[in-house]
Amino acid sequence: MATAKTFKTITDAWTNKVLPDIFYEQMALAEEPVVQERMLDRIKRLLVELYEGRSDVFVSGAFYICYDITDGNRRLQPDCIIVFDVDAEAVRYNLPNYWIWEVGKPPDFVMEVASPTTASNDLGRKRDMYAELGITEYWRFDPTGGEYYGKPLAGERLVAGEYQPYELRAEPDGSVRGYSELLGVEFHWDGEDFDVLDAETGMTIDKRATAEVRAEAAEARAEAAEARERALLEELNRLRSRKQ
Repeated sequence: MATAKTFKTITDAWTNKVLPDIFYEQMALAEEPVVQERMLDRIKRLLVELYEGRSDVFVSGAFYICYDITDGNRRLQPDCIIVFDVDAEAVRYNLPNYWIWEVGKPPDFVMEVASPTTASNDLGRKRDMYAELGITEYWRFDPTGGEYYGKPLAGERLVAGEYQPYELRAEPDGSVRGYSELLGVEFHWDGEDFDVLDAETGMTIDKRATAEVRAEAAEARAEAAEARERALLEELNRLRSRKQ
């Protein structure tokens, strides 16, 4: 497991490496459609919630995976990654770059969210490189429903060095579900929103949504109790009036 002591600081990290043509900290992300950014933010938040409190799991995105110790320009920028069995704080300390040779392993999980500027790369070079690096699961989500990837959702697991697709389920309502063996959750797309579901209960892992549901249920219970109380008082008043 990687620890903070095994990492160099950002200032001297490239002492024995070739500096990239464009220094990472100064790079600006290309402008992408608002829907792509919104979905990406939601996915990252849900996956962070999934592993909240786990110091041995690192979840993040929007930075570079550097895989060649001799050339800083050989890098990939995934939308979201998950890494198991590491010191999450140590990895986070080393941002904005994920140096595979210093962490000691590649990410275990990658998800890309389609956009017009990245889709072809996600389906081509990136996919090939993720397999070559040994990333166990590679998922792709297209918030347009398939305009860029050809399908709204796709998941693959690395088998003998090659990605094999997971079978997805199309529901009667038109939604799509895919089970991640690595994470033990279901990804769900209903045509508008992306969700991460508990595989056993089918319930969302979104704590904010769960809190809202609980609040609504509590409010409903309170209203029902008030209604019962009003009915009881009305009945008592009716009985009293009959006695009079």
